[in-house]
Amino acid sequence: MDVKVLTDYEQSSLSQRQPLPDRYLGLGLEEMDQRIRAAKAALGDRLLILGHHYQRDEVLVHAHVIGDSWKLSRECKARQQAEYVIFCGVHFMAESADILGADHQKVSLPDLAAGCSMSDMADIDQLEICWREFEAMGITDVVPVTYINSSAAIKAFVGEHGGTICTSGNARATLEWAWARGRRILFMPDQHLGRNTAWKMGVPLEQMVVWDPEEIGGGHTPESLADVRLLLWKGHCSVHTRFTVAQIANIRKQYPGIRVIVHPEVPLAVVQAADESGSTEFILKRVRESEPGSVWAVGTEVHLVNRLANEVAPAKTVVTLDQFGCLCSTMFRVSPNHLLWVLDGLLEGVVHNQIIVPEATKHWARVALDRMLSIQ
Repeated sequence: MDVKVLTDYEQSSLSQRQPLPDRYLGLGLEEMDQRIRAAKAALGDRLLILGHHYQRDEVLVHAHVIGDSWKLSRECKARQQAEYVIFCGVHFMAESADILGADHQKVSLPDLAAGCSMSDMADIDQLEICWREFEAMGITDVVPVTYINSSAAIKAFVGEHGGTICTSGNARATLEWAWARGRRILFMPDQHLGRNTAWKMGVPLEQMVVWDPEEIGGGHTPESLADVRLLLWKGHCSVHTRFTVAQIANIRKQYPGIRVIVHPEVPLAVVQAADESGSTEFILKRVRESEPGSVWAVGTEVHLVNRLANEVAPAKTVVTLDQFGCLCSTMFRVSPNHLLWVLDGLLEGVVHNQIIVPEATKHWARVALDRMLSIQ
């Protein structure tokens, strides 16, 4: 008999896996809003709803805490009194909540199809092969660093091998931390965040190379890696790589004097063409604290941009850098319909779409996440 070996993703999503019931389809927004609020009130302090900035407005309005991956990771660690945690985000975020939360807490992801294409670009089998290839090349001075947009298995590997995790908010401090411990860094899975951060730190581009997991030796030889300090995994964000230098040139023609601010997951040329770059929280703070009358083009997910534009208007003007709207389609899968379904289940004593990271993975992943939280 064939035995199916489950991936880390599959193992962490086994509990109560089922599609959204038909009775939750076609519900009106007002009805769902009322029912969600009633369920939240009934569950009280037993419930914590976390919402990522890229989430749709009709879901985010119900979150107890709104933030980027860095902020929400800290909240998972700090708010352990709640029995139930509903993470309105994507799969790797819910995994991190289960890793950092208390043993009694149960974490749910409203729609298990809410994944992350960037996270999927770094597979644990590929990473293990990469590490063996380092050893075969005689390269022993590598500190692994993974962006939080990665699977629990990748996080665990990094933790066990002396590395850490970063977010876009503490990427610079993380690279400094890692270079204090080894001459080279393997940065996964987003090559652009790693390159942009190191470039802003003054690291020459010739000391950075892309490691292609589909190629033998990542496409390199020991000799070609002799002077390399940063090995960038061949991965990217399908949302942020939509932004281009041409878009910046066009927006400057439309709005003379406009300031352009972008997320560091964009390509380096876009960072160089922009006025500023930084994490989601940095973008929000910078625009909110800017002078009245200022005009901004923001290069990040469109839900955040539109929400920020409404918040600061009419004192300031905010437009999206991408005229067609840069939507995170997987984040968009989490709907108020799914949120209501999960809440109704909790009222009935059933945890739908519970995320359970295997214990063998959880220990070292928690080590890596705790290191991340300690790096400022």
